[in-house]
Order: sequence, then C-alpha cells, then structure tokens
Amino acid sequence: MSTLKIKINNVSSLILEIKIVLFYYICMADYIRARSYDQKEERLNQIKKATEELFENFPYTEITLSTIAEKLGWSRANLYKYVTTKEEIILEIASDKMTAYFNSLLSAFPQKNNFSLEVIAEVWAGLVNAHQDYMRYVSYLNPIIETNVTVERLASFKKKYYNFAYLFRDRLSQMLNISAEKSYKIQLDVLFFASSNAVCCYKNPLVKAALDQIGIVPPKMDFYEDMKTFILMRLSWEK
Repeated sequence: MSTLKIKINNVSSLILEIKIVLFYYICMADYIRARSYDQKEERLNQIKKATEELFENFPYTEITLSTIAEKLGWSRANLYKYVTTKEEIILEIASDKMTAYFNSLLSAFPQKNNFSLEVIAEVWAGLVNAHQDYMRYVSYLNPIIETNVTVERLASFKKKYYNFAYLFRDRLSQMLNISAEKSYKIQLDVLFFASSNAVCCYKNPLVKAALDQIGIVPPKMDFYEDMKTFILMRLSWEK
C-alpha cells in the first residue's frame, strides 16, 4: 500500500512538473519567436507600451524592471535581453514623443508663413497642450533618466533632439526675424515652462490626499491658457 502511495505521489509530482514546463513555454512562446529584426522591434514596442502605461498610472519610484516584466508576463531575464535599466526604456519613449512634438511644430508653422505673434502663441500653446505627456517626460530627463543610460543611447537621443531643435530654431528665427540664438532660447524657455507646468497639472493621488488632510484647496490651473500667455509674453519680449 505504501509503495502504491509513493508511486501515485511520484506521478503527481511528474504531472505538476510537466504543467509548470508547459505553462512556462506557453507564456514565453512569443518571446522565443522574436528572432528577426521586425519581431525584436515588436518586442521593444511591447516593452515601451507597458512602461508607458505604468508611467501614466504609478509614481516613478514604483516603476521597476520587475513591475515592467510582470505587466508583460515575462521574466526579468527575458526583459534583460533588451534593456538593462528602466531609464533606457523611458528614454526611448521620450524620443518617440519628442519626434511627434517637433513634427507637429514644423507642420503647424510652415516655411515663409506670416503668422502674427498672437496666432503663433495660440497655435504653439495648443500643440504643447496636446503633447503634455512629452512635457512630463522632459521633467524627468536631466535629473533622472539621462543619468542611468549608456553613453551610446544618450548620444543617439541627443543627436535626434538637436536635429529637431535646430530645425525649429531656424524656422522660428525666420518667422520672428530674430537671431538663431534668441530663437533657440525662446524654444528652451517654452519647453522648460511647459514641463514644469505639466508636472504640476498632473493629478498625483498622494499630493491630493496630503492637501485634503491639511485643508488646502490649490488654485485651478489651465495649462493651455497659461502656456498661451507665457508664449505670447516671451515672443513679445524679443520683438
């Protein structure tokens, strides 16, 4: 009888091991098939999408490679095949959002346009408002993200940034008939003001709870109107 129990236990253990192995391969099947360039790009896009969703819904400090891997249904070992830090992922997301922002600026302000300062401020503020998510990433770039990535990744990001920034700098310089140096300074001022405001406008549940606890009602902020006022003021100053 005892021998039969041992055999049954052995069979049960074997079945359990088989189930674990099958579960592992089912969960990791997509990852294993990611061999071609297109498949690897697809994996990177999955990683970025998962990280972006976490970035939108959780404090930065709670986002780790473990939470990213868990959201993907991967192991950390598989995630390490693509990245070594969460900042590398976030830098890639910021790069995508930066590209979208600058492309929208260049499209909205075509060469040799004759827009008034008021129109420029209104359109620019609207674009910044539409790209608030990028502005939030900007607020993390210099103090956090850019400190924990490889030199190669950072160089690639910076090259893309300056290519876009100088292109729009020259466009703005022509529009306002001012020097490229002044134009670039305006661009930076708008970017930094927008990134600061975007973080303030972001509804942090912890901050809200803290203010509720001390009975403070913060003044309402209108991101678009604040940006329009600031941009018009900045443009008028140079003119």
